[in-house]
Amino acid sequence: MTRLRKLGTAIGAAAATAYGGAIILSPPFSSNDHGSQLASFEQKIHDPAAVLPSREVQKSSLIGTSSVKPLDILVIGGGATGSGVALDAATRGLRVGLVEREDFSSGTSSRSTKLIHGGVRYLEKAVFKLDYGQLKLVFHALEERKQVIDNAPHLCHALPCMTPCFDWFEVVYYWMGLKMYDLVAGARLLHLSRYYSTKESIELFPTLATEGKGRNLRGTVVYYDGQMNDARLNVGLACTAALAGAAVLNHAEVISLLKDDVGERIIGARIRDNLTGKEFDTYAKVIVNAAGPFCDSVRKMADKNVRDVICPSSGVHIILPDYYSPEGMGLIVPKTKDGRVVFMLPWLGRTVAGTTDSNTPITFLPEPHEDEIQFILDAISDYLNVKVRRSDVLSAWSGIRPLATDPSAKNTESISRDHVVFEDHPGLVTITGGKWTTYRSMAEDAVNAAIKAGKLITTCGCVTNNLRIVGGEGWDPASFTVLTQQYVRMKLTHGGKVVPGVMDTAAAKHLSHAYGTLGERVATIAQNENLGKRLAHGYPFLEAEVAYCARHEYCESAIDFIARRSRLAFLDTDAARRALPRVIQLLAAEHKWDKSRQKEELQKAKDFLETFKSSKNAQFYDGKHN
Repeated sequence: MTRLRKLGTAIGAAAATAYGGAIILSPPFSSNDHGSQLASFEQKIHDPAAVLPSREVQKSSLIGTSSVKPLDILVIGGGATGSGVALDAATRGLRVGLVEREDFSSGTSSRSTKLIHGGVRYLEKAVFKLDYGQLKLVFHALEERKQVIDNAPHLCHALPCMTPCFDWFEVVYYWMGLKMYDLVAGARLLHLSRYYSTKESIELFPTLATEGKGRNLRGTVVYYDGQMNDARLNVGLACTAALAGAAVLNHAEVISLLKDDVGERIIGARIRDNLTGKEFDTYAKVIVNAAGPFCDSVRKMADKNVRDVICPSSGVHIILPDYYSPEGMGLIVPKTKDGRVVFMLPWLGRTVAGTTDSNTPITFLPEPHEDEIQFILDAISDYLNVKVRRSDVLSAWSGIRPLATDPSAKNTESISRDHVVFEDHPGLVTITGGKWTTYRSMAEDAVNAAIKAGKLITTCGCVTNNLRIVGGEGWDPASFTVLTQQYVRMKLTHGGKVVPGVMDTAAAKHLSHAYGTLGERVATIAQNENLGKRLAHGYPFLEAEVAYCARHEYCESAIDFIARRSRLAFLDTDAARRALPRVIQLLAAEHKWDKSRQKEELQKAKDFLETFKSSKNAQFYDGKHN
C-alpha cells in the first residue's frame, strides 16, 4: 500500500507539472493577448495567397551589424527543435533568424522511427522503479503527442500498435500496463487500448505467427500512438516560421561565433553560404544552439574547454515491402535478445522496422552496420509467418540520437531521455536531448531561456500550442477528393502528344497528406505545366513536386528532394537512384544550373544513396536471410 500511495502521489504531481505547473520565464500576458496574436499569425500563415520569401531575401535579412537592428535570436540548426524555436520566437514578435548547415531535417529529425509517442517503456520504469522522473516524461510526452497531431493533421495520424502475447500472464501484464497508459493520457487519449483473441489478431495482422519455438499465441493487446512523416513535418515547421517572419536559411554553415569587444558575450556568428561559398556576419542578442548531435561543436566555438554533454546513440531502421505488415496496424516486438523493443510499422505504403541503440561516433552521414540490420531482421522473424529475407530490404539508414547529460548535474554518468536547456556562455543558449514528440515544448523552453538571457521584449507569450503549420488549416481526411475531381495529370503518350490523364486516388492522397491544403498548388503545376508523370514506378511522387518544392520549400539540391521533400531515398534506394536524372533535370530548370552543376549534383546524390544499405547496396548477406 505504501508503494501504491507513493505512485499515486507521483502521478498527481506529474500531472500538475505537465498540465498546469510550467515555469514561465517570459512576461505574463492575458489570454486576450495570446488569442489576438494567435489569430493574427494564423491569418498570415494560412492566407491562400501567402508566398514564402525567396532564399536571397532571407539571406539578406540575416546580414547586419551589431549596432543596426541586430536579430533578437539567431537559431543554429534546422532540425525539429531549431525550426520549432524559430516558429515560437517569431510568433512572440521577436526578430528571428535560423541557419542550417545542410537542409532542414537533414540530420536526426528525418531518421526517426516516425512515431509520436508518450513512451510506454518509460511508464513501465516509473511503475516498477517508482521513478517520478520517468512518470513526468510520460505525462509530458502524452500532452505534446496530441498537440503535434492536431497542429499537423495532414502529416500525422493515430496508429494502432499490436503486442503479441504468448502466455496468459503476458496478456494480463500488457493489458494492465496499456490500460494505465490510457489512464495517464486522460483527455489526450487517442483511442482506448483493447485485447484481441488469436483469431481476431490474425484477421487484423495476417502475417503474424501464431506458434513457434514451443509457444502458442494467446492473443494480442492493441494500443494507439501517433505516426508522422518526420522530414515533411520539419520542412513544414521551417516554412511556417518563414511565413511568420523568421529568416530561415538552409545550406548556411556557422564557421565561428562573434564576441563583444571584451570577449565575454556572444553577439553573432560568421556564416558561410555553402551554395555560393560566400561568407557574411549575422548579429543577434542571443544565439540558440539547436544543433542536435553537433551542439558540442557549437559550444566549443565559444569555449574550447567546455565539457561535452552529448552521448550519441545510433538508431538503425530498415524499409521492407508492404506485405510485411497490413496497412493501418503496427507490431511491437516486446522482447529482443538484448531486451530492447523493436517496432514494425506501416509507413507511406511500405513497412519500417527498427530500431537499434548502440554507441556511435558523431558523423555527418551515419551508416547502418550490417549486424544492426541483421539484428532487426532476426527480431521480427520470430513473430512473423512470412520468410524474412535480407534481399527484401529496400532501404536502411542510421540516425544519431543526441542523448544528453545535464552540464550542471554532479553525476555525469546519468544520461537523460529528457531535454536540457542551459546557458554556459553569456549569449549562447543550448537546447538538446529530448525527442521528436516534445519538440514544441522544447522550443518553448529554449525561447523562454533566450528571453531571460537577452532580456528580450515580446509582444505575447507562447502561442504554438494551438498553431497549425502551413497546409494544416482547413484540411480533413477527405480533402484528397477535391484533387481527384477537379484536377487532371497531363502526360505524354507514346506518340509524343500531350493528353490529360486522371488524377488517380493514390496520387491525390499523397499530395493531400504531404502538402495539406497546398496540395492543390502542386496539382495545378502538374496540370498546367505538363508535369504530371510519376518520378518512380510504384510510388506516387510527381514531377510537379520537384518544381513546387524548388519554388516554395527552399529545395536547393537533388538530395533535398529525394530525402526530405519526398521520402523516396528512405523508402526505396534503388527507385531514388532511377529518379535522379529527371529530378536533377527539373531542378536545373528551376535554379538555372549549368551542366557542371548537374553533374556534381548527380555524383553527390549517388554518394548519399550509398549510405543507405538496401539489398542492392549491401556487400554481403547473412545466409539465414538470403
